[in-house]
Amino acid sequence: MIEKTADEADTIDFGGSKPKDMGRLQSILFDLDGTLTDPKEGITKSVEYALGKFNIAVEHLDELLSYIGPPLYDSFVEIQGFTAENAQKAVEFYRERYATLGKYENAVIPGIPQLLEELRGRGLDLYVATSKPTVFAEDILRHYGLDGFFKYVGGSNLDGTRSRKQEVIQHVLDENHIPANEALMIGDREHDIIGAKACGLPSIGVMIGYGSEEELRSAGADDIAYNVAEIGEIIYRLT
Repeated sequence: MIEKTADEADTIDFGGSKPKDMGRLQSILFDLDGTLTDPKEGITKSVEYALGKFNIAVEHLDELLSYIGPPLYDSFVEIQGFTAENAQKAVEFYRERYATLGKYENAVIPGIPQLLEELRGRGLDLYVATSKPTVFAEDILRHYGLDGFFKYVGGSNLDGTRSRKQEVIQHVLDENHIPANEALMIGDREHDIIGAKACGLPSIGVMIGYGSEEELRSAGADDIAYNVAEIGEIIYRLT
């Protein structure tokens, strides 16, 4: 990441301002998929595998990009029109492949390790808040050497509970006794932004994942970062 002097940082137009009721920023919550890592291959291939169990053919994996981010059960209902029973079966089929192959068909987004190191070096506390089951998130972070950066990893449960992003964020706050006005949520989809607002957190929508700028702005993101360097710049402005 390119370091900037204090004078240079003062000239940057961040397009936003620190929320009036925000205290001293201490805790940063990160989404996982599309924010820390690029999960495209693993998720789309595992969704394709699940849909194949219902004799649904997929012409191109890019047709399945909308599955990245939201709770998986919801996506099978909303995108495929599955009944509750079939959506649950689809999640189980998905996990047959994802648990052994898909979670490792992933890649750390360039610049993320350096950003995390810088933030931790500034004394900030880092957390993960993902709709992905906690056990999968922990495996991925450990596999790619990112686990040491985070004080806590919060995700959903394998039984489907705590899958809404608001629930996950609130869980991370509660388990770690984090005041909402001292925390910030970072994510690439509207669910991250909506969940943050519901929990009283400001948010940064990032354009390094799978959400559009329109989606993030419509959801109410306080700032938009177009690359990893800008994530750091916005955080430094808030601290």
